[in-house]
Amino acid sequence: MKPNSGTLVINIMNGGKAEAYEGIYQCTARNERGAAISNNIVIRPSRSPLWTKEKLEPNQVREGDSLVLHCRPPVGLPPPIIFWMDNAFQRLPQSERVSQGLNGDLYFSNVQPEDTREDYICYARFNHTQTIQQKQPISVKVLSMDSLNDTIAANLSDTDIYAKPVTERQPVLLTPTGSTSNKVELRGNVLLLECIAAGLPTPVIRWIKEGGELPANRTFFENFKKTLKIIDVSEADSGNYKCIARNILGSTHHVISVTVKAAPYWITAPRNLVLSPGEDGMLICRANGNPKPHISWLTNGVPIAIAPEDPSRKVDGDTIIFSDVQERSSAVYQCNASNEYGYLLANAFVNVLAEPPRILTPASKLYQVIANTPALLDCAYFGSPKPEIEWFKGVKGSILRGNEYVFHDNGTLEIPVAQKDSTGTYTCVARNKLGKIQNEVQLEVKDPTMIIKQPEYKVIQRAGQVSFECTIKHDPTLIPTVIWLKDNGELPDDERFLVGKDNLTIMNVTDKDDGTYTCIINTTLDSVSASAVLTVVAAPPTPAIIYARPNPPFDLELTGQLERSIELSWIPGDENNSPITNFVIEYEDGLHEPGVWHYQTEVPGTQTTVQLKLSPYVNYSFRVIAVNEIGRSQPSEPSEQYLTKAANPDENPSNVQGIGSEPDNLVITWESLKGFQSNGPGLQYKVSWRQKDFDDEWTSVIVANVSKYIVSGTPTFVPYEIKVQALNDLGYAPEPSEVIGHSGEDLPMVAPSNVQVHVLNSTLAKVHWDPVPLKTVRGHLQGYKVYYWKVQSLSRRSRRHVEKKILTFRGNKTFGMLPGLEPYSSYKLNVRVVNGKGEGPASPDKVFKTPEGVPSSPSFLKITNPTLDSLTLEWGSPTHPNGVLTSYILKFQPINNTHELGPLVEIRIPANESSLILKNLNYSTRYKFYFNAQTSVGSGSQITEEAVTIMDEAGILRPAVGAGKAMASRQVDIATQGWFIGLMCAVALLILILLIVCFIRRNKGGKYPVKEKEDAHADPEIQPMKEDDGTFGEYSDAEDHKPLKKGSRTPSDRTVKKEDSDDSLVDYGEGVNGQFNEDGSFIGQYSGKKEKEPVEGNESSEAPSPVNAMNSFV
Repeated sequence: MKPNSGTLVINIMNGGKAEAYEGIYQCTARNERGAAISNNIVIRPSRSPLWTKEKLEPNQVREGDSLVLHCRPPVGLPPPIIFWMDNAFQRLPQSERVSQGLNGDLYFSNVQPEDTREDYICYARFNHTQTIQQKQPISVKVLSMDSLNDTIAANLSDTDIYAKPVTERQPVLLTPTGSTSNKVELRGNVLLLECIAAGLPTPVIRWIKEGGELPANRTFFENFKKTLKIIDVSEADSGNYKCIARNILGSTHHVISVTVKAAPYWITAPRNLVLSPGEDGMLICRANGNPKPHISWLTNGVPIAIAPEDPSRKVDGDTIIFSDVQERSSAVYQCNASNEYGYLLANAFVNVLAEPPRILTPASKLYQVIANTPALLDCAYFGSPKPEIEWFKGVKGSILRGNEYVFHDNGTLEIPVAQKDSTGTYTCVARNKLGKIQNEVQLEVKDPTMIIKQPEYKVIQRAGQVSFECTIKHDPTLIPTVIWLKDNGELPDDERFLVGKDNLTIMNVTDKDDGTYTCIINTTLDSVSASAVLTVVAAPPTPAIIYARPNPPFDLELTGQLERSIELSWIPGDENNSPITNFVIEYEDGLHEPGVWHYQTEVPGTQTTVQLKLSPYVNYSFRVIAVNEIGRSQPSEPSEQYLTKAANPDENPSNVQGIGSEPDNLVITWESLKGFQSNGPGLQYKVSWRQKDFDDEWTSVIVANVSKYIVSGTPTFVPYEIKVQALNDLGYAPEPSEVIGHSGEDLPMVAPSNVQVHVLNSTLAKVHWDPVPLKTVRGHLQGYKVYYWKVQSLSRRSRRHVEKKILTFRGNKTFGMLPGLEPYSSYKLNVRVVNGKGEGPASPDKVFKTPEGVPSSPSFLKITNPTLDSLTLEWGSPTHPNGVLTSYILKFQPINNTHELGPLVEIRIPANESSLILKNLNYSTRYKFYFNAQTSVGSGSQITEEAVTIMDEAGILRPAVGAGKAMASRQVDIATQGWFIGLMCAVALLILILLIVCFIRRNKGGKYPVKEKEDAHADPEIQPMKEDDGTFGEYSDAEDHKPLKKGSRTPSDRTVKKEDSDDSLVDYGEGVNGQFNEDGSFIGQYSGKKEKEPVEGNESSEAPSPVNAMNSFV
């Protein structure tokens, strides 16, 4: 045993046999206060026995039959790793047809002629002794049907039966046998289930769990789905697992009944106990397992049943109760929880002493924090009985209380959001019945560092100059340091980069300067950063020689091989008119990641030799890439391989975290080491944890090459110190650093109190609440949620479907705004605190009401029953009255022919009315109406409509004001009126008379050029007339073949389209100036244009009526 140590060293390097030291060891540490014992340590020597000699007969098998080649390796400690290779030490290929079972045997679902060979060799590798044992080669000869028939034909007569051809066969299980089997696995282990089937064609394996689903994220399929792998099994994984083998001829299945047992595991391990004379206390030792473990107690390494009597001690199953303890009661207690699959042992020191308080935190310690961040002031203490801790601020300050402070059990005072006025002297007082002591600490709150002018995105041409600004504001007592990064790395070591006090300037910009530039400002308390992108574009093109990427290097050579280094040299390829700036060296790890190339290093373009650092247990190949300003070359051919020796791991896993998934557990995760980082075989991890400021000793467990471990039975949301250390078959990595994690969160316990609502206006309210104590959050405080919903509208008094709305306010906020409320309504709300687990209970519902607002527009406005001097208006009440309606406001005004508005008339209508008859209006006049509702707050939005009173009985229009203007409001649907039909008949008779008169005058006066047009068109009504004498004029030659347009009635939008009217003389005259005088005479001119001008929509919204056409002939 080492001097001054409890370490026992067994050294057989200088002689002796390992078997002599085989056995179970246990360490006992003892002093006058008691004795502690260690877990049992089992030492067994590793064994790698030779294969027993056996005579192996050649295997002759028909094509298509199944075959099993047995390995039967020698029993070693630990068990060997099995693999099959040939005489050339090449692994035998495996597939869905040929595969190795978990027992090491080689299974053929069906043999093929290519399976014939004489060197099927099973190897057993014993990692602990670093030896490999070899079985004698096995010979397999596959008899194909063709060769078998040839042999039979040479020895038998023609009448004998030939060998049957290869026939397809339905699946039969080779392993396991029978229809059912049983499997027992321990909790936390890896469950492996296997099914291998024979058949032709090769069967396909499928796995199901009867009455349930395979666990997601923990289920894996290996060996071409013949092996089902479930990691980290628990009792919930017990059940029946069925494997189904199927091919085109049928299927077979096997059911494996899995039972998950469990070695003991802690629910509550006993913890050290410090008591004062006369105090009470208890030790609790709770464990679980399957079967349930037996709990036994020891005192100073002796079973408690035969230990010296102690009247202050009472054993009650898994609990020892202490009452009125005395100093002689001090002892070390051991709790043993065991079942048939293992045991747990924990030591707990019960220390009975009387000690006045002591404060361990240095006096006048200075704490500095940034404003609006937490401040933690330590007051580490010791004493028995346990001292009470109080905090004061200032020399004569009162005791600190309230929700703005958090008092931790370890004496630490936390100010969750420190402000500038939090600066000052804080006094910690520790007292118990034996005395009192105090200690002062100082707190300084600094202003945060801010970037007030950030760098901006820049685009610059090559050879130009660019500058990024980064102006900051900081606390005058803090000294900032400014660091510039390019693409998250250091700035190039180039004199073109000039770093100023608050800017970065790059001279003579090149393509390599393209990237993201980040300005980082660090002080001793905080850090801020800002980034901007620089894009380098080409300058205007100039004639130049052609540049290209370099050719790849060649003739790579490895020299000076050492365990951790090697020298690589090469010959550069052609530069292609652009000098090589650097060489990039990459490596491949053929042992762990074959085919994947990684960056190793790079050297200047003038260097062709480099000394490379190597890692243990890596099968290296190297290649080189040349780089110039144009780009990268193709990689060189790989170098020869170089395998380094194994060693202890150099590093530990990264990104270690502890986050609970349940209220009573702690899930420890980490990023596993990559293959080459293991430095050797047998990579494992030592996971250690202890409750922060509570446990003195670490709890550790060694796990396989996984990335997660779950600690059960933890208190809810408490901090833990965690560390994960890598190890392999050669030893441990360096001591890892500790990280802080938290056990699982639980739902918050209490609801926010003192909820108050302040209604700001009819659509906006502000809600206040008091924050919940942080201890009751039981997790990371994420914020508060406000649930609010409309109960009813106060104007309608009718309830509707309740649609709850949710607003989330992040952080420790104590107020929020509720927008988008409906006026004159009753609402309810409650507030809940939120942590990472979910929401806490709701506060009591708070009722509030919104005041009246202005109403929405009336739901509709209809104008009906037009007469000569009246119109009937009907309307619907507003969809959203937003209060009590007091009245309706109607405004209207006439619109003349030129769309000019007349005087505005306003009428106030009682709120209970829904219709109104307007009288004493002008006949045949268009009116525009504006209609809106009112509450006591004001008028709502209005709805508008237009309507026209009808013509007088005689149908005579008044002369228009302003000759020739098209009437905007005179169009009336009169086509069905009796007087209109009679008028049209009179017009037609008049036109017929005029045609007869024209025919007679033509016969007397000679031919008219328009005669051809009259022959072509049977409708004389539409022929143009000369301006001076009323006779029909000639058509221009350009229009001889232009068809006359025939359209429909005036369209519904009351505008005249270019090709729609069959009554407009303007259309037929091809001019835009044709108009009527007040006396009805036509004064238009014929323009001779080929295209008709559009009728101006602003002048008229209806076609000229037939009455006007008749007046033009009078």
